[in-house]
Amino acid sequence: MIDKRTLEFILTDQQEELEARADEVLCHRQEERFIDFNSTQAQVVIGVRRSGKSTLCYQALKSLGVKFAYADFDDERLIDLKANQLNDVLEILYKIYGDFHYLFIDEIQNVDGWHLFVNRLLRKKMHVIITGSNAKLLSGELATHLSGRNKEIPLYPFSFMEFCIMKEVDTNRHTTKAEAFRRAAFDEYLKQGGFPELLAIDDNKSYVSYLVENILVRDIEQRYKIAYKAAFKQLSYHLLNVSPTIVVSTDLANMFHFKSEHTAKNYVNYLKQAYILIGIPKYSQKSKQRTVQEKVYAVDVAMMDQRENAFAGENLGHRLETIVAIHLIRKCKTEGLDVYYLNDRSGECDFIVCKGNKIIQAIQVSYDISTEKTRKREINGLLLAARQTKCENLLLLTDHESEDIEKNGCRIKVQPVYEWCIELGL
Repeated sequence: MIDKRTLEFILTDQQEELEARADEVLCHRQEERFIDFNSTQAQVVIGVRRSGKSTLCYQALKSLGVKFAYADFDDERLIDLKANQLNDVLEILYKIYGDFHYLFIDEIQNVDGWHLFVNRLLRKKMHVIITGSNAKLLSGELATHLSGRNKEIPLYPFSFMEFCIMKEVDTNRHTTKAEAFRRAAFDEYLKQGGFPELLAIDDNKSYVSYLVENILVRDIEQRYKIAYKAAFKQLSYHLLNVSPTIVVSTDLANMFHFKSEHTAKNYVNYLKQAYILIGIPKYSQKSKQRTVQEKVYAVDVAMMDQRENAFAGENLGHRLETIVAIHLIRKCKTEGLDVYYLNDRSGECDFIVCKGNKIIQAIQVSYDISTEKTRKREINGLLLAARQTKCENLLLLTDHESEDIEKNGCRIKVQPVYEWCIELGL
């Protein structure tokens, strides 16, 4: 039990830390526009740790210009806080901030039973903004206890556009100099990734290693009572090393000596729920086929090799595909679209974008199509997608090539990924 005086000391500390950010140069994220401050629903910003969820909420509230209170439950001094003390927290917040109608809560899922507290606040017409790093915990508990009175806003590490904003790289002018700077920025983004704090530190490997370890232990092992901890970590690092990859649960179960493929399935799901991995289903007209052989990507390219003992090469093609996957997922979630991959015996296409049952675009990604063999393979993948889906909007994304290709009555647009990313406007 934490006494009220100690709670006040901790929450006042947190207030000072938040106020110290007032003069920081922060990036306004596109997801800010999805927070509905007039809603009676809890606004829940979810995503991988260190992706900027707290900054997003702070920026949005600051732009709104309202008085709000703040509590961070990822503070180690609050590790023993119980649900029956959350009202003490509320009382102290009123003492510190005065009257308020907006409450910003960081990582509240660390307190068991937190949803009942939030439910009570919503009944009292409090506007509640929550961050969390575990999608299943938040989604499951909110759906059960708040009867849908919540809106989820997924947040990923910086997009390339946001990376350019933070690096003060011009994304609008079409001059030789501006183009060169954008290409140089993308080369850096391709290798470094989009975790915001990596822009300000030099030791990327230690940062990412600690982040991944923290997520595996705190967000997954402790929360889900993982029985085979060593094997779980081996599986986790393996999937990050080989991503993007198609998940076959029986193969993983055999590789890591699990008694059942269900264990492998569960472990992969935990990694997705903690946002270390992002899954894309296989394209098929049959519902059952869309539930098997999911393709998984690291949530950010930094997690692919910026870890101790990762033993992974640059593999620029996989990194480029991962960047496209994450950008597509961001776009699809904001525009009500779905994204799949296509794979059968005759070939594969990296991404099929759909609106309902209508296919609106097929996308292939290749770092370099200068060799005839690679060029032919990537074009054939798009032609396969065109035949199977009747889609005419075909796009081949590369590192630097740009052209239009006419093949078998189909028109294929070839475009550099950095240019495409900026066109998305994310």
